[in-house]
Amino acid sequence: MQIRLALVAFVSSSLVAAAAAQSAPARPRITGISHLAVYTSDAAATEHFYTASVGAVKESDPENPQGVRYALSATQFIEVLPLPAGAGINRLDHAAFNTESAEGLRKYLTAKGWKTPAHVDRGKDGSRWFDVLDPEGNTIQFVQPPANPKPVAAPNAIGHHIIHVGLLVHDRATEDKFYRDLLGFRPYWWGGRDGKTEWVSQQVPDAHDWIEYMVSGGPGTGIPAGMSQQTLGVLDHFSIGVPSVPDAYKVLVAADRLMGRHDQAPKIGLDGKYQFNMYDPDGTRVEVMQFHATEKPCCSPFTAEDPAE
Repeated sequence: MQIRLALVAFVSSSLVAAAAAQSAPARPRITGISHLAVYTSDAAATEHFYTASVGAVKESDPENPQGVRYALSATQFIEVLPLPAGAGINRLDHAAFNTESAEGLRKYLTAKGWKTPAHVDRGKDGSRWFDVLDPEGNTIQFVQPPANPKPVAAPNAIGHHIIHVGLLVHDRATEDKFYRDLLGFRPYWWGGRDGKTEWVSQQVPDAHDWIEYMVSGGPGTGIPAGMSQQTLGVLDHFSIGVPSVPDAYKVLVAADRLMGRHDQAPKIGLDGKYQFNMYDPDGTRVEVMQFHATEKPCCSPFTAEDPAE
């Protein structure tokens, strides 16, 4: 009798667990980078940088009437917002990823116990989005683009594909609980100098764009005391992919499009890819990066396909 009761209890608990698993919403696809939202202390200088140097197209901001967008394609852009009081050296508002269903992803995260808003927001362009905080308090936005995104004509853009965004990170394992364990991001590459892990690339689960952990913060969370605005701008950054960085650099030089702070010439990073760094007037780094490596990377092989044009 006791064996029978135990068997019944086991079967019942298994059925309950199976039913719960079936009722939990599936995670909608996360399909790449949407944008990086940054602050400016000089709107005119920032506009000149993003339109002249980067070659993006200025647009109104359906999400925030105080902001502007500098678009590289129909679904990728840089959002620039006025510098809020008390921002200190911080110039990052949020990083954003595209998803096929903002509401579906919100429900998924809610069901998994992550703190989410009560509803998604809607923009004038038909987009939908919501914000959450990652384990270290970075604001992360998930955007469902409009059903028929407006085409963007940006013939002078140095590239049209934002392939990654980078954020100051203190603890890789803590961040992995959100990006990898909960959302399904996948390892792509990691590396560093002097035996340290400084850069960890995690690709979105349903495409090849990635988030780069800039593991430079030491213990704790937030902006470390004593960190300069220049250093923070190197860490909090975005990258535009191109077939050839040396060719892109030649275009910038020939058209006299370089301004402000920038590298003296392209270089090959420890990941074996050519790169060239420019900085907007508030110090946010714009990294022009080659899609494919030309040399063997240090530290780790690539474990997933590269993004492409």
